[in-house]
Amino acid sequence: MDYKTTLNLPKTDFPMKADLPRREPLLLKEWQEKDLYGLIRKDAAGKPKYVLHDGPPYANGNIHIGHALNKTLKDIIVKYKTMRGFSSPYVPGWDCHGLPVEHALFKELKMKKHQIDQVEFRRKAHDYALRFVEIQKEEFKRLGVFGDWGNPYLTLSREYEEAIVASFLDLVRKGYIYRGLKPVNWCFRCETALAEAEVEYEDHSSPSVFVKFKLAGDQGFPADTSLVIWTTTPWTLIANVAVAVNPAFSYSHYKTEKGDLIIADVRSQVLEQLGIKDPQRTGSFKGKELEGKIYEHPFGLRKGKVVLADYVSAEDGSGLVHTAPGHGADDFLTGSKYKLETIMPVDTRGNFDASAGEFKGMNVFDANKAILEKLEAQGALLSADKITHSYPHCWRCKNPIIFRATNQWFLKIDHQDLRRKALAQIKDKIKFIPEAGKERIASMVQLRPDWCLSRQRYWGVPIPALICKECGHEFLDPGVIEKYREFTSREGTDCWFIRGAQDFIPAGLQCSCGAQEFTKGTDILDVWFDSGVSAQAVLKKRQELGGVPCELYLEGSDQHRGWFQSSLIPSMCIDGRSPYKSVLTHGHVVDGQGRKMSKSMGNVIPPQDIIKDLGADIVRLWVASSDYREDIRISKEMLTRLSEAYRKIRNTAKFILSNLYDFNPLEDRVGYENLKKIDKWILFSMSYKLLASVEKAYENFEFYKAYQAIYDFCNIELSSFYLDMVKGRLYTCSARSTERRAAQTAIYEVIEVLVKVMAPILVFTAEEIWQYMPGGKGNNVSSVHLSGWPKKNEYFSVIDKNHPSYDGTVFMLDTNVMLNIVPTVTKLLEEKRAEGLIGSSFDAKIKLLTNSRERYTFLASLKEDLPEIFKVSQVEIEKTGDPAALPDKKDLYPDIAIEVFKADGQKCQRCWNYSVLVGKSEKHPGLCDKCEAAL
Repeated sequence: MDYKTTLNLPKTDFPMKADLPRREPLLLKEWQEKDLYGLIRKDAAGKPKYVLHDGPPYANGNIHIGHALNKTLKDIIVKYKTMRGFSSPYVPGWDCHGLPVEHALFKELKMKKHQIDQVEFRRKAHDYALRFVEIQKEEFKRLGVFGDWGNPYLTLSREYEEAIVASFLDLVRKGYIYRGLKPVNWCFRCETALAEAEVEYEDHSSPSVFVKFKLAGDQGFPADTSLVIWTTTPWTLIANVAVAVNPAFSYSHYKTEKGDLIIADVRSQVLEQLGIKDPQRTGSFKGKELEGKIYEHPFGLRKGKVVLADYVSAEDGSGLVHTAPGHGADDFLTGSKYKLETIMPVDTRGNFDASAGEFKGMNVFDANKAILEKLEAQGALLSADKITHSYPHCWRCKNPIIFRATNQWFLKIDHQDLRRKALAQIKDKIKFIPEAGKERIASMVQLRPDWCLSRQRYWGVPIPALICKECGHEFLDPGVIEKYREFTSREGTDCWFIRGAQDFIPAGLQCSCGAQEFTKGTDILDVWFDSGVSAQAVLKKRQELGGVPCELYLEGSDQHRGWFQSSLIPSMCIDGRSPYKSVLTHGHVVDGQGRKMSKSMGNVIPPQDIIKDLGADIVRLWVASSDYREDIRISKEMLTRLSEAYRKIRNTAKFILSNLYDFNPLEDRVGYENLKKIDKWILFSMSYKLLASVEKAYENFEFYKAYQAIYDFCNIELSSFYLDMVKGRLYTCSARSTERRAAQTAIYEVIEVLVKVMAPILVFTAEEIWQYMPGGKGNNVSSVHLSGWPKKNEYFSVIDKNHPSYDGTVFMLDTNVMLNIVPTVTKLLEEKRAEGLIGSSFDAKIKLLTNSRERYTFLASLKEDLPEIFKVSQVEIEKTGDPAALPDKKDLYPDIAIEVFKADGQKCQRCWNYSVLVGKSEKHPGLCDKCEAAL
């Protein structure tokens, strides 16, 4: 007889190889055909809401690995909350306006702003943004992200634009919006103002110069006395009107070979830096005594005066700060205090205008060289060097920016106590994950200036301001904005450029000067305002989302100064509260060495390439396995290791499914009382180690701990212990025997929990497993994503500490003792194999000796389970007065000695176990009694 034909060998159609790049699209197609997201939403009807509001990416290119990280984190949360019984709709959105799209389109068109009609460009921008919405949508869906993809929110839709205008109108009516002349971050390459959130700081090489400003006439100092200033922006000297000193500092007058100089005492070391060898100090005085002193501009452009300012630092420079109110925030405030003139000789493209004289037409950075040459020719240049320092750059074109005073529209951050109220929300009402985010955003809100809302671009929502033809006054009128809102709801915001001004002007409207003829303003709203009012446009308008506040906003850590603020501020103005209860932030993706990714370095890893080669579940596993609180590393080596980890999880599921081919959970489960102790142990481990750990990790948004618990359970509890131990039962016991059905019951319970807890992370693999589950697609539920979180049944209840039949403490104690000495047994078996005593572990007999009565009673109670646990043919237990010492003195149980012998009897041809009964049967002389019974 061929005894192999009588074994219960594994049978399954579950694919041995993952082949994710090929199989995942098939599942996506199946989900789409049956509208899985619609089924999930239908099933969620009436359940409590948990809404994660999507921060919109820009529709200006394919997704990158940072997008994959962000969207996957969101999807894990939404899937988990859905399985836990919440109604958790996910409405994806896109930011379609503003500089990001405009910059990308101009690059594609290979032209600049002034080379195309604005309305024509806006139509192209509209189509361009929609094209990339569709591209990104398919890329996000390919990641296995579920959402209302057929009805996303788009900031260019008429409904959304109408909400933008309505929100702006609300702020105007409440007095938050004003127009003012202030220095703002200005990108002269993009020709627009920038908000703080649109500025990035990078290293930049600048001139470092010390310049003499000669005091005019009789100022109480010797003739030819000069104030010494230091600057890294020589081009701003053209607009200089003052020099600021610290009123608390002491200053001194020095006679030197380079003239009479005034420098702060705390910065006297610069004299040596200036190459001055023997300065003679002739007088000392407080900074406040210098207030009002008059000096000559080095180029003779005007006279300036000395002013006082507490921000003058003792850390660098000379203790005297060149002040140009048109080129800096502190300078502007000082200028306002002293009623100084705001000089602005720089145009929108960063070039000097005619007021700069001989420097007319020069770009400001290019002009530095010419300015220094003129200073040196006039004897005003004391020192010129280079310095590398952190300098603001445009977030979009990546070029250094300038500060430029222009008339802009601002949101006043302190109107109606807005700043204090926002800080109170941050402190008391909003949960930040990680907690450090609270202090970070609070410090930013505490120090932030008024929000510059206007941009000088083509593409976006126009600010509906009117300009008086008579006096040039630009202003906002609620009636005009309301008419604009009405047109926008029907025609979109292009109406502002297409329609004449009279279409928007209410009857009788006049300027403060009395004139009644107007032109339309040309500024557009900051794109951050567009996305910032998504709470008004999406959360409050979509019934399934339930209004504000929602449960969670989740974005990169840079959004503390971006979307989190631009969302908080309008909501505080309009609703008096934050639009979110919690904020979760993640780091940025870097390469395996921790370096920022860049095409020039060749270290960019597109998610599309990973999906093509390895599958989307590997991308998702990378996301889940990473601690997002810091920057997240990725490399080909890391992905290879994760693929190996994935294979372990998949192969564990495959082994379980292959041993359930003849198991019907509705008919073949055995009761808890018929399970062996090792079966009870794996169920206990599943409940209290796997399920409890994973639940806690998901609840705390610590997905890397959820992944680790899943992987460890598959690799250790299942693969290294339980599944290896019960192979004999699964393969050799009769198909319908209680022993085999007990093992199948246990592994079925395990796989049903395992597939559900991995579903939020491994969305495709979990679905594959579910389709091959016995009982017809997981008890006739068509998708694991409709199955809900694991529920307690009898196998959970009897290991529940509150259950009257709870026996967890007893069998866990028993089984853990045995599992803890398995490594020692394995080591001794290897030694005997090396000596030639045994080949397979089933060739061995284990003898356990103890001198403890209690230990002997305990071991004897496990005698029937121990051969399976140790994977040997026989186990004997003896009580002795003097047990031999264990090979490893560090063992946990020094009162148990272990010896290995050749097993008694002969080897069974079917199960390979040794038995003294092999050869006793006339019908089956090659079999043991158990295998004969199985036949």
